[in-house]
Amino acid sequence: MDAFYASVEQLDNPELRGKPIIVGGDGNRGVVAAASYEVRKFGVHSAMPTRQAMQLCPHAICVRPRFDRYKAASKIVFDVFHEFTPIVEGLSLDEAFLDVTASLAAFGPAATIARDIKTRIHARTGLTASVGVAPNKLVAKIASDLRKPDGLVVVEPHEIQALLDPLSIRRLFGIGNKTAPHLERSGINTLGDLRTAPEALLQPIFGRYAARIRARAAGIDERLVIADWDEKQISAEETFDTDLTDRKRIHAQLAEIADRMAVRLRHSGWLAGCIVVKIRRKDFKTYTRQTSIRPITNETKPLVTAAGALLDEWLAEQPRAAVRLLGIGARDLTLASQLDMFAAPTSQKNQNLDATLDNIRAKFGKSAVERGSSVRTDKR
Repeated sequence: MDAFYASVEQLDNPELRGKPIIVGGDGNRGVVAAASYEVRKFGVHSAMPTRQAMQLCPHAICVRPRFDRYKAASKIVFDVFHEFTPIVEGLSLDEAFLDVTASLAAFGPAATIARDIKTRIHARTGLTASVGVAPNKLVAKIASDLRKPDGLVVVEPHEIQALLDPLSIRRLFGIGNKTAPHLERSGINTLGDLRTAPEALLQPIFGRYAARIRARAAGIDERLVIADWDEKQISAEETFDTDLTDRKRIHAQLAEIADRMAVRLRHSGWLAGCIVVKIRRKDFKTYTRQTSIRPITNETKPLVTAAGALLDEWLAEQPRAAVRLLGIGARDLTLASQLDMFAAPTSQKNQNLDATLDNIRAKFGKSAVERGSSVRTDKR
């Protein structure tokens, strides 16, 4: 959606239309939740401190957020998405990935689906959306930002390199104000430069993620679109009163949530073949990572380990991010059979430990015993 919160405010209040609007808190710690296109011309953007935004544009109008109104508009938008495909991965109230591969026979080419989605959204909400159509999530996301507002960019497979190569390296998610100057001093200014840069040049900057960054600069992205959480999975999540920034604290919270999910798996008699980690930043942008679990399991330890690896992958891309919510979902569920008497010793040890902890909690309460992996340094 185009400047979603600000656009809703301008839609509801005609006096705000065409004026520089900041949606966010106006106190000393206020943060810009959304900025209208009129105020963006002054360098104002979301996640910026409101005080700084007002310095850049003193005549901007600051509007308090109305999240209930935004959620209502978002539901209408997402209802439109689901009219075309059930595979909708929401990133926030105003952004989503859609996999329309199986919808082409019913609704026509992807570009046609994109136009129809834009038309229905505008007809039902009065708001505009910008859409990127591409073979994968990375390129579709970049394409959706190229012609805002009310844009539509279609990228065929053979067009990916020609589209990406001239773009600034700052278009690639994960390369921001801290990393970009290092690259630019090395003569790497465009995604084309990054795609062809030698490993020796990128290694000091990105470490073991150098090859992945270069692949993304080439438009290579094999991540699946993961449908929103549904009844076909067992999940647990938690929203924090204070955003988390400490890496150890984030891992400890994730381990605690994973333990809760594993208990639910065991109580329900399910084994998980896949887990999904859900992460929401303080600006409400939501991300998901998933991985297969082999062998399938409901043991806490391997599920925590797999979830932690997914979290590390995300933190490597966003090392300074503040986390508002963490969640874990178990998918590809299979009914648990009788325990294998010849199970690997490590697995048998995990099962015995899980059973012991489950019994203690059942008798003395959920907080009676806690795993070391979920102990936070700030807890007495």
